[in-house]
Amino acid sequence: MQRASRLKRELNLLATEPPPGITCWQDKDKMDDLRAPKIWASALKQCLDQRSPSQISVRPDRKHNQNTAVQTKQICSLYLICEILGAADTPYEKGVFTLEVSIPERYPFEPPQIRFLTPIYHPNIDSAGRICLDVLKLPPKGAWRPSLNIATVLTSIQLLMSEPNPDDPLMADISSEFKYNKPVFLKNARQWTEKHAKQKQKADEEEMPDDLPEAGDSEVSNTTQKRKARQLGGIEKKFHSDA
Repeated sequence: MQRASRLKRELNLLATEPPPGITCWQDKDKMDDLRAPKIWASALKQCLDQRSPSQISVRPDRKHNQNTAVQTKQICSLYLICEILGAADTPYEKGVFTLEVSIPERYPFEPPQIRFLTPIYHPNIDSAGRICLDVLKLPPKGAWRPSLNIATVLTSIQLLMSEPNPDDPLMADISSEFKYNKPVFLKNARQWTEKHAKQKQKADEEEMPDDLPEAGDSEVSNTTQKRKARQLGGIEKKFHSDA
């Protein structure tokens, strides 16, 4: 129940007071794939209610296009999708980068598992979207501790985007480029941002009604944040009403 209470607070904060430039919501497509949100909520409720580790996870069986309750080894995760807006004066400026967040059963005693879904040219993020960041790893190699939270980790990732650490890379070639040929790194990173991260932004803008008043980037971002906060808030309320 302590985990459920903590997740409730964190989901509420992410919905109502997200860090600047960051939005999070429940993956609607994944819920549609399951075609059984009540089953999902029920399984998650079991994971949170039981004091001993649960062994139930609800996942879609894509091979047979059926929904199954899969017995696994102590797996019970909550999945979120987040977007980070590239900071100004960086090669990622105005790019919208999508990340997948998996909150493990033992959270907050284990860190959330986070990876980029949007390709990004960065020395600390590999081609599979995996991130080299100390707060995403347990001690002694990492710096995760239970007092940290999802918002803090996302903010740390946002900072890593602005301030890469070439001395602890996942991509050695990009790290070398960053250290010894910065102009080429900046050029390549901007090209990747333009190719991969701005397509999402354009798609979001096309979805917006034509009769909206003119707005700057910050106003558009705020509108997007409010829309997705409602989605996350709805999931948070439904999750706890079912529980």
